[in-house]
Amino acid sequence: MLVVLGSGGHTMEMLQLLRTVTPDVCPYARVYVVARGDEHSLARVAHFEVEQAHGQAYHVRQLPRARRVGQSFWTAPWTTLVALVHAVWIVYSEAPRLLLVNGPGTCLPLCLAASALRCIGLIPTRQLFIESVARVQTLSLSAKLYYHLRLGDLAVQWPQLAKAYPRARHRGLLI
Repeated sequence: MLVVLGSGGHTMEMLQLLRTVTPDVCPYARVYVVARGDEHSLARVAHFEVEQAHGQAYHVRQLPRARRVGQSFWTAPWTTLVALVHAVWIVYSEAPRLLLVNGPGTCLPLCLAASALRCIGLIPTRQLFIESVARVQTLSLSAKLYYHLRLGDLAVQWPQLAKAYPRARHRGLLI
């Protein structure tokens, strides 16, 4: 299982969700992907894994940021391309059964890479995007792109979002 973490709230929500996933439910080793330079998420993963102590193997991969805060929109396509190339390598080399994301910008290159590699038959990866509990009325930009590009399954935590986006799945609050 490839789990994408983002800075701050994205990491907190994802780790809260993973607390509910026991080895008998998901016996796969976890591979976390964090943006290069995201020391907060690295520390949170290490603490989480010690705290959970399921004895499962895990490791962390780092991905260059597609766009840094304050970066010019003129240079963003190039850094996004670099992130996409790294994402293809990470997804191909890990070949996860599941790519689990919740919306950080880091997730989109990985989702695109997983879709492309699955489309050409190189990996069997399924994708699940769990929209943040904070998104009550509208989807985040990442979720909108994911939804409209039909990259995989989208889970929302509020019924009004499921009504507005009919392909989204609603099962109530997940965290």
